Amino acid sequence: MAKVNNSDYFAMRERKSQQKIRQLLANDLPEFCNEFFIALEGRTSVLTRLNYAYDLRTFFNYALENLYVFMKISDPKLVNISDLEKISSYQIEQYLSFLSDYERKDGKTFTNKNRGKARKLSAIKSLYQYFYKRGDLKSNISAKVDSPKIPEKEIIRLERKEVNDLLDAVETGNGLTSRQQIFHAKTKTRDMAIVSLFLGTGIRVSELVGLNLNDMDFTNNNFVVTRKGGNRVILYINAEVKQFVMEYYDIRKDNPQVSTGENALFLNIRNKRLSTRAVENIINKYSSIATPLKKITPHKLRSTFGTELYRSTGDIYVVADVLGHKDVNTTKKHYAAVTEDVRKKAAQYVKLYTDSSDE
Repeated sequence: MAKVNNSDYFAMRERKSQQKIRQLLANDLPEFCNEFFIALEGRTSVLTRLNYAYDLRTFFNYALENLYVFMKISDPKLVNISDLEKISSYQIEQYLSFLSDYERKDGKTFTNKNRGKARKLSAIKSLYQYFYKRGDLKSNISAKVDSPKIPEKEIIRLERKEVNDLLDAVETGNGLTSRQQIFHAKTKTRDMAIVSLFLGTGIRVSELVGLNLNDMDFTNNNFVVTRKGGNRVILYINAEVKQFVMEYYDIRKDNPQVSTGENALFLNIRNKRLSTRAVENIINKYSSIATPLKKITPHKLRSTFGTELYRSTGDIYVVADVLGHKDVNTTKKHYAAVTEDVRKKAAQYVKLYTDSSDE
């Protein structure tokens, strides 16, 4: 049976993220932010905290460059908690408008739609709320700022024929450029295993790249993944997925060119662990052939799996559990469109006339 233990990939990712947070706190954020981030540790993931650190850095850089009350402060390290009370709710709204399209000191330009603005505002609100609750702020100005409305995103997924077309593209390589064909001959088995795992289990791209050889248990047809928050859970595979993954697994395990210290299941052509960006590029390469009118990502393949599972079971709680959603309302929101299919099936379950023998 696959052992449930810590994955070196996720442990390394967490260490690097924690190191980056410390760097941001030491160089780019006010001193009082240290207390705030320590308080966050018990209730947020390290990736959430890292995003908060980036977002707060953007906010304080904006304040020092654009708000009159901060004009005499040249270093964000010199900002005090009391200075937060000098910022008005209107100025925070101005900041959100600024985020629509802005240029950093290094010349890089950035744009934010409402989803990105809402995330950055959430970091500010959390900061204000924490110090207001502690009594360090007399009022919480950020509470007066409404979060930007986020439109419901259309769930893009593959239909069954499109799934077949995608698998055919991976299997044959038809439609790839001559240069891509050269690589396809070397990576076809790996790519088939990757696509089948997405479509057959609905795992996240971060979960896939984090898989190690010893996470796989083909005897019991399951494998272990590290979910958000570091939880390790066992997922199951059917015969089709098992066949594709085992074929690659055997090649990967017996590859003499891989260093003994490399435990990753999925490797790049340099025999190092695949990155999430590399997996996204792999999916894009084949999906642009199979479904040119749909921009398919690993997450869209996850949505495809979730849709099929919901259509088959009609049980949103099963879908939430398998996909690793902590809140079933998240699942309901994403798969509300499929509910119509379930309702249609429900209409066929109850009959008005029954055979007398059934009574």
